[in-house]
This record gives sequence, structure tokens and C-alpha cells, in this order.
Amino acid sequence: MRFDFVKPLLVWYNENARDLPWRRVKDPYLIWVSEIMLQQTRVEAVMGYYERFTGALPTVTDLAVCPEDRLLKLWEGLGYYSRARNMQKAARIVCESYAGKMPESAADLMKLPGIGEYTAGAISSIAFGQAEPAVDGNVLRVVARIEAISDNILSESVKKKIREELRSLYDADDGTWGLLNQAFMDLGAGVCLAGGSPRCEICPISSYCRCFEKGLQSELPVRIKKQKRRIEKRTVLLLRRDESYAIRKRPESGLLSGLYEFPNEAGELNPDEALAKAGSLGLMPLRIRKLSEAKHIFSHVEWHMTGYEILVAPSEFSSGNGADTPAPETASEGELLIFAAPEIIESKYPIPSAFEKYAKMINIRMGKKREELTYENIDRRDTEL
Repeated sequence: MRFDFVKPLLVWYNENARDLPWRRVKDPYLIWVSEIMLQQTRVEAVMGYYERFTGALPTVTDLAVCPEDRLLKLWEGLGYYSRARNMQKAARIVCESYAGKMPESAADLMKLPGIGEYTAGAISSIAFGQAEPAVDGNVLRVVARIEAISDNILSESVKKKIREELRSLYDADDGTWGLLNQAFMDLGAGVCLAGGSPRCEICPISSYCRCFEKGLQSELPVRIKKQKRRIEKRTVLLLRRDESYAIRKRPESGLLSGLYEFPNEAGELNPDEALAKAGSLGLMPLRIRKLSEAKHIFSHVEWHMTGYEILVAPSEFSSGNGADTPAPETASEGELLIFAAPEIIESKYPIPSAFEKYAKMINIRMGKKREELTYENIDRRDTEL
């Protein structure tokens, strides 16, 4: 890889760097939190979550001892909840094996749960000044265009080659590895854009770019399309008793594990089937109302949801004041329901964004919604390279 673009790129970054809260610190824990949050999520969406999370858990020790329900509530709305769980597992290892201090080398960082090559490179270079590349989708795209790489950049062999070339570039650099990594990131995020719309006219290194020289910006990089998502139909039940609604905890493994949800069933139930489902949970349905449909996209599956609000009869378990109240333990399938007022659900129970539309119907604001960030702004980062 040619090295002559490094200086103009760093000059450009010095003048145009994004002002992000995690760039104002050198604390490796705070940089780590930001990098985990930024996986599959846009910078704009992460800002408020980062401030809330680090305000509540300002140190690695705080994260290590945080109860899981509170941790997931702080993460609510960001999705990919395994990121939060892995981060807590790693925090506990840091406290037990590294005396509460983040390891400095990328090799040691990669031994921690949830930290791969990119995250390890970002933390070690930005926080500790290590000569490590941090290759995310933005960097892959930038390098592929600089070098006019025509192979599929999503293949592991091409990724490995780019990492090796960057490593030689970093060896030739003068110690500004963290800045150079961030310069690559910002260039990919704001100038060398995905698809056929890179802003070559304002690119500080277009004169060094083989792709620009050959007019291949709309053709490169090459990437294999993702596997088509599977579509699943589901029926969501808003079971209302007095002023409370039913939620339940999902299993401890699998999709959205350990979070809370509105009772739901596979398939598209008609009203009679929805009422029968409510009855099977040990409840006495009184009235049913059809709700609008909703859709949620996971990485490999789409949920197409139908909803019903079902008023159920009060029971001896009802507290009458909106407090948490379990449904009868004899409910079929071993499902333990919790009836709670919307404000209690909002403040206490982590609900995945898949159910956001139905939560909104009963005035439950989720995650950053409480700070006026709409979920429509929470988008996946680097889905296009």
C-alpha cells in the first residue's frame, strides 16, 4: 500500500474530526463502551445511549457488578443485547484478572468476550497508542477504493490482506495510530460513502485513490449480498387487567434472551384464536380489539406482527394499584405473567425494540425514546460497504 496519503489525511482529520464524547477522553473503558455500542449502529443513534450508560456505569467495576435487568434496561433500544451481556462478562474478567484495568495490547483485549480484531485495534490504538489497525466496514470501503480492490471485500481472505497492508502502513507511520484509525473512520462515514455516491470532490486524498483515477467509484468495492431474511408471522397480545398490562420474561437463551415481552404467539391468529390463547394463560377475556400491524427486522429474520388488546377480568391476584402482580402459576406452558402499570414497565423492565410499536400504544416509552430519540433514527451501521 502506498503511504503518501497519510499526511494529507491526518491534516484533513485535524480540521474536520467529528466531536464525539468518547473522543474527549482517553479512558479505555469509555472508549470500549462506545466501540461496542457502535457495532451495527449509527453514531447519531449511539450518542444519547452512551451518555446515559456511562453516566449510570462510569467505571468497569460498576459494569461488572450491575444487576442484569438494570444493565439490559440501560441498553434498551440499542438491540443486539448479547453485546451488553458479553461486555459485562469481560468487565468481570478485567476486575478479576487485570485488577480493574483494561489490558493494553490487542492480543490481550481479544481474549475478552465480545472483543474482536476491530474493537481490540480501536481500543489499543486510541487509548494506548498501540500500532494496531482498526478495520470496520468504513475502513474496508476506503482502502478498497484507494487500492481499487476488485475482490469481494467481505471475504475473510480480503479482510486479512487489508489488515496486513494497513499494518505495514502503520509501521511506517510516526506514532499517530489512533488518530489515523479515526481519520479512516470519519472519511468513510462522511466522504467515501457507500454505494455510488462517494463525495470525491471534497475527498482530501482523491488524488491518491486508484478507484477515483479509474472512475470506478460506483462499481467498487465488491460485496456479496447478505442472505435473504426469513419472514415470521407473530401475534402480539396486550392483555389488560384494570390499568395494568401483562408482560413475561423470555427464555435465558435464544433470540432476545432474558428480556421482557408482551405475550405473543407464532403465526397470525384470528380474534377467536387470540381469545383462546388468553384463556389458556389462566385469564378470563372480556373484550378484544384489533390493533395495527407492525414489523421488526433482525439480522436474519423479520417479524411481521398482528396485535390485539384484550381486556381480562380482575382476579384475586390484582393489587388494584398498578404494582407488579403475577398471574396464576397454573397458567399453561409454565408461563408466568407479570401485570404492571405502563409507567412501572417503562422504568423497570427491559423491553426489546421489536415490541416498540405496541408499547407506544399504551404510553410506554422505550430506551432513548424517553429523551425524544425516535427509533426510526436508530439504523444499522455499515450495512453497505
